[in-house]
Amino acid sequence: MDLYTIMIEKFTVFFLVLVRMSSLFVITPIFGRKNVPNYMKIGLAFFCTVILVPLLGDVTVEFTNIFAYTGIVIKEMLIGIVLGYVSFLVFSAIYVAGQIIDMQIGFGMVNVLDPTIGAQVPLIGNFMYILATMYFLMLDGHHVLLRALFKSYNLIAINQAVFNDIMVNNIINIFVETFVIGFTISIPILAASLLAEVSLGILAKTVPQMNVFVVGMPLKVGLGLFTVALVLPVFMDAMSISFDRMYDYLYLILKNLAST
Repeated sequence: MDLYTIMIEKFTVFFLVLVRMSSLFVITPIFGRKNVPNYMKIGLAFFCTVILVPLLGDVTVEFTNIFAYTGIVIKEMLIGIVLGYVSFLVFSAIYVAGQIIDMQIGFGMVNVLDPTIGAQVPLIGNFMYILATMYFLMLDGHHVLLRALFKSYNLIAINQAVFNDIMVNNIINIFVETFVIGFTISIPILAASLLAEVSLGILAKTVPQMNVFVVGMPLKVGLGLFTVALVLPVFMDAMSISFDRMYDYLYLILKNLAST
């Protein structure tokens, strides 16, 4: 085997590893945000690939033509996208909780444009998302994402992934659990809002002269913000549990992709 053939084989393997790395950084909640420069994403994916390729040992990729190689590239790209999407779903639960909270305390019309994702997000949800991101970095969650991608090659060799109905069903279940997590986070604020509604209803019956609409809006906003500040420690504990579940989801999907 001449030097040219060896270089071509190494380049094909290197490019496939780079594709799986890069596709994760496109959608994952920390690396995929728009405020992270594209040069940084490309550079980080490149250097992670440089570190990982020698650890894979002698890996050969068999393909007959450029179309077959393109199919392998697409398969490797889908692996990174699936892993990034699963991690993104857990963070989306925070926006779900924020939307519910905003609707209950009167901030439903006050959405803000988040330039990092290019969409309007709830005010409280954006605040909670920032806290969750900082907490995620404090817990070295970004290292766990990179570790999961590195370990994916122990379970799923290049061009060995299997996209089956079990994986699709698990992703759907994770998507459903995202709403459950978001609703669970918002329960204390929902309870406080319900108590406020009941209290205002009693006041409306006992003191008909009182303008409940004028008193109710600032009361619900103040009570909602006070409850949010009161449950922040509990929110951090809930985030720790959610991050642990996210790690379980990632390895579950990896096992599904590795199954035959």
